[in-house]
Amino acid sequence: MQPIDTHTPTSGTTSDPAPGSTPDAVAAAAGGYWHRRGLPTEPDQVVAAPTAPLLLLALLAATGGDGGDGRGGGVVVPRPGTAWHAEQVRLLGRPLHPVPVPAECGGVPDPFALLETVGRARADGDDPRVLLLSVADDVTGTTAPPELLHEVCEAAAQEGLLVVGDESWRDAVHDPHDTVIVSPAEILHRAGPAPGAGTHPEDVHGIHGTAPRATAAPTAAPTAAPTAEHRGAVVVLADLGAGPDPAPRPGPGVGVARFSADGYGRELGERTRAALAALNARLDGPRAAAAVRTLDEPRALRERRAAVGRAHGVLAAALHRALTDAGAVCRPPHVGRHLYPDFEALRPDLAARGIEDAPRLEAELVRRLGPHVLGGHRFGDDPSALRVRLSTDPAALGVFRDAVPLPAGSTPSDAAALLERPEVAAALAAVTSALTDLTAG
Repeated sequence: MQPIDTHTPTSGTTSDPAPGSTPDAVAAAAGGYWHRRGLPTEPDQVVAAPTAPLLLLALLAATGGDGGDGRGGGVVVPRPGTAWHAEQVRLLGRPLHPVPVPAECGGVPDPFALLETVGRARADGDDPRVLLLSVADDVTGTTAPPELLHEVCEAAAQEGLLVVGDESWRDAVHDPHDTVIVSPAEILHRAGPAPGAGTHPEDVHGIHGTAPRATAAPTAAPTAAPTAEHRGAVVVLADLGAGPDPAPRPGPGVGVARFSADGYGRELGERTRAALAALNARLDGPRAAAAVRTLDEPRALRERRAAVGRAHGVLAAALHRALTDAGAVCRPPHVGRHLYPDFEALRPDLAARGIEDAPRLEAELVRRLGPHVLGGHRFGDDPSALRVRLSTDPAALGVFRDAVPLPAGSTPSDAAALLERPEVAAALAAVTSALTDLTAG
């Protein structure tokens, strides 16, 4: 392993790195993390980077090649979608193909619209090769139902797309007993070959929020995108800095990836490591140690994470009621700390106030509710649509100074009692009043 600090002293003794503070320790911890979620993983299948966006950038660069336009082929994303996903695609100059999400949830494209989009792009001369999705979507606060995700994975496999599944928020569910989260890796790992293709059962890769392994560049010339025999390949993406305060954060979210143990997975992993090495993206000791602690999931962390999820769930449910009472349409939240209401039904009333698109709706809600409101146009949505993302973070509501108002080990009844606290009730009443006034015409 190459040294992290190239300016090491020339005199004195050099101590060994602390246990758990090396990329190898991160890889071992990540293997245990995925194994507990039904995906056996050896350390050499793991790649990590200082941040999840940097890891995604390296991965997308590794999937490049001659896509007909010299940029490596297009990338398909849901609309609305995670903003930093699209940013990495644009940095590489790759064509971006947004696909509307279904009515049930955000984070994944509608499977039929996905097929239409890919077919249309290829008819126009592009060659989409990657699908970015989120099984637990921070934009809408929803999770993809297993049956819908299965349809999306089948459509992606049929079109020979590499699936990159962002699972940064899968451990931030509001009620683990009421929410089932399935990874694309689980689906395509067990799926048989797509018609006419030779999908390998082990064509499953994963990126999860943790850190990088610096290795030498592969000697073999990089190949292009997944070919027919690799249809249904998956990369699972996540960010250890994401989630409602799951643990002490190691700074910007560290990213880790799981690659399949077959030849294609190993090649893609090596190309990703080579891209990270070219960027000098090495993991320092403190960040690696923090990542290992998070991936090991000690009991205190799990209890804290569950308490945080319950607290955000109670606040999210209360905000959801306020939004629907005001006339907005909003998917029920199940994960994370955001909701994504649609005010289209109130367009005449809003138009009377000069609010006819997402930027104007964002500006008005920011004026009334504070800076934690973002218009849908910031997530690749139609700017003319009256959709915004609202935060359920207690700090965004001006309620608590601390990120989480519940101790570890708290119960669902403790979380429900949050709404009885005077400061919480006052904050929610202020939000309800602002929404009612805005939409009253």
